[in-house]
Amino acid sequence: MAQTRHLDNPSPVLIALPARPPRSGLDSPGSQEGWSSADVFELLRTIVDPEHPHTLEELGVVKEDDIVVTDVSSTRKHSVNVHFTPTVPHCSMATLIGLCIRVRLLREMPSTFKLDVAVAAGTHASEMAINKQLADKERVAAALENPGMMEMVEACLVEPT
Repeated sequence: MAQTRHLDNPSPVLIALPARPPRSGLDSPGSQEGWSSADVFELLRTIVDPEHPHTLEELGVVKEDDIVVTDVSSTRKHSVNVHFTPTVPHCSMATLIGLCIRVRLLREMPSTFKLDVAVAAGTHASEMAINKQLADKERVAAALENPGMMEMVEACLVEPT
């Protein structure tokens, strides 16, 4: 007998998206200078939700306004802070979504950038626990070594057609 999987949010609200040209890459891939919140949003908006066949942008999980890039070239301090909003306060996939965001940033951003990925304040019942997991480098590294977890992450990072 087949088992039906319970969805945390069986009917997510989709956001009307502006028409965008296909992504053709950033002006300065690999460069430490010139990154903006728009550039980072462009990297993250096409990540697919682990529960639904929609992007994080379509679901309103990632928004350009919730991304802060600090690029102080004179001090060589570069950071990206991303706050994401799960579709429901009890989303069981929030940690996986955060991990997907972190992996995309690790792959695409220069290694000199400090990355901070967190659930937006007040948007999840387990916000503090999830943020603690996402900030723990050892836990993130262990998750990335888990083949099953990486299979789920890779499925979310496939560009939608």
